[in-house]
Amino acid sequence: MTSLAAFISAAALTMSGCTDSDVESVQSASDAAPAAQNVAKAEPASDKSAATDPFWNNATIYFMLPDRFHNGNPDNDLSYSRKGDAAHLRGFHGGDLRGVIQKLEEGYFTDLGVDAIWMSPIIENVHGYDEGDKRTYAFHGYWPKDWTTVDANFGTEEELAELIAKARSKGVRIFMDVIINHTGPVTSEDPLWPSDWVRTNPQCDWSSFAQNVTCALTDNLPDILTESEEPVDLPPQLTEKWQREGRLDQEVAELDAFFDRTGYPRAPKYYIVKWLTDWVREYGVAGFRVDTVKHVEPEIWNVLKKEASLALAEWKETNPENKLDDREFFMVGEVFHFGVNNFANSEGRYYNFGDRKVDFFNHGFDSLINMGFAAHASQDMESIFSGYSSTLHGGELDGVAVLNYLGSHDDHHSFDRERKQVKSAALKLMLAPGGAQIYYGDEIARPMIDEQAYGDASMRVPMDWNSIQQSETSEILSHWKKLGQFRQSHLAVGAGVHKKLNEAPYIFSRTLAHNGGESDRVMVAIDMPAGAKSVKAADVFAEGAVVKDYYSGSEAVVENGELKFDTAFDILLLGESQTSQVSAR
Repeated sequence: MTSLAAFISAAALTMSGCTDSDVESVQSASDAAPAAQNVAKAEPASDKSAATDPFWNNATIYFMLPDRFHNGNPDNDLSYSRKGDAAHLRGFHGGDLRGVIQKLEEGYFTDLGVDAIWMSPIIENVHGYDEGDKRTYAFHGYWPKDWTTVDANFGTEEELAELIAKARSKGVRIFMDVIINHTGPVTSEDPLWPSDWVRTNPQCDWSSFAQNVTCALTDNLPDILTESEEPVDLPPQLTEKWQREGRLDQEVAELDAFFDRTGYPRAPKYYIVKWLTDWVREYGVAGFRVDTVKHVEPEIWNVLKKEASLALAEWKETNPENKLDDREFFMVGEVFHFGVNNFANSEGRYYNFGDRKVDFFNHGFDSLINMGFAAHASQDMESIFSGYSSTLHGGELDGVAVLNYLGSHDDHHSFDRERKQVKSAALKLMLAPGGAQIYYGDEIARPMIDEQAYGDASMRVPMDWNSIQQSETSEILSHWKKLGQFRQSHLAVGAGVHKKLNEAPYIFSRTLAHNGGESDRVMVAIDMPAGAKSVKAADVFAEGAVVKDYYSGSEAVVENGELKFDTAFDILLLGESQTSQVSAR
């Protein structure tokens, strides 16, 4: 998808997980013409000092809405007097942190080769419902009420600590999904925050930088005054709540210490930075996925990254026996309409607001979600792979990371929502240069369309764990597991330089140079004959090298520059048996 067609398609997407009212609707396409004629002022040339760790351009990140994943504790299904009276798929379904812990213990994520789990926000959300898009409760987590505690529908803070520790013991990192842009909607249970904290108008019209940032996304999401540097008092609904919970003095003392240490004014955004980074300092959270990035002044993201990095360093110093590795804090951002190869509003590393261009990689982000992949996935594999490789290696996105996805919770243009291309879609995502985001259930072809559901709820169907017992679903899951294990064993899959070796059958290699020397090589062959097969491998592997096919588990030795296999599959995922020296775990 290119130029205007890409933009119009992208403009019709809904925004981050909040509600269907979060629409940068087709009106954006009409706004695009005058905006494009403006002379957009660009920031100074990119000055991001260090290249992103190649690990993150190969990482497999599993994204879930905990409520829709697995119900480990039915006793917390309706907390805070919430009711089961929501519109179809717009209320809580019972998934929780205990359910995620159970799947970690079962080895589900290990078998998929998952390097990190990104959960939609698990902080306490509004208790009531909103009628903006039919009766909807905050099952998705994007309607904050209290940034300092876990929503009881998902479990307890102790369970979150247990989950993070359990994941770490399995070699899996936990990301928290964080919000600074807005509070949750006003409901009968949840009053509006004070006027020195939030605005409810004007509503954004997306026509300029200001009309994305200093405005409310919808009529039901109060916008945090993130431009403000003026000190404000705590909202009374928080002080009263903390007083009831017996922790007001502790929270106030911690805030005093934070502001004394940092010197930041007591403006709304800095309170939230403190609350978010507390999770890192307390539990060693490895990274943030940041929501609604382009709707907040970019400077605050530098502050968030700085404070989160400091917090993680302190946690690792205090807990050296528990740390998984020495990697620095990782931050990936959701910049709606940003994507590889100038997708929609993208211009290289810049996002073009029409009157201002911003390079979010220079504002704390190690990676951005590549919202173009769902459109690009309709192309053939070589077009995707060669184009992405040239962009990430020596091209406009050299030295930074991107996170590709097929589908998400709020992208109505997710690829193959009908699940008619499950095998080839998995190959495209898991073998593409860049990081891979599995949206919960991709690996079992979970339905992405529910005709009874309104709007984006259709893409949030609960996991059907019983379906794995069916042979067809089990085969799909096995396909994803093999691809995930291959990625995790060889950084070159996502982070290496792509080279096509043969057109039909389609064969390519990836080579990763790291720290001045070559560190990893892989080779992939697709549409091979089932049974006996051979590939010329002299340009990839040394004579006598023992090479593993990660799809079948077989091994072969390079002889006379050739590898011979006899497997039941038409795919070869080839890499030397030993894990790369710079690999995931």
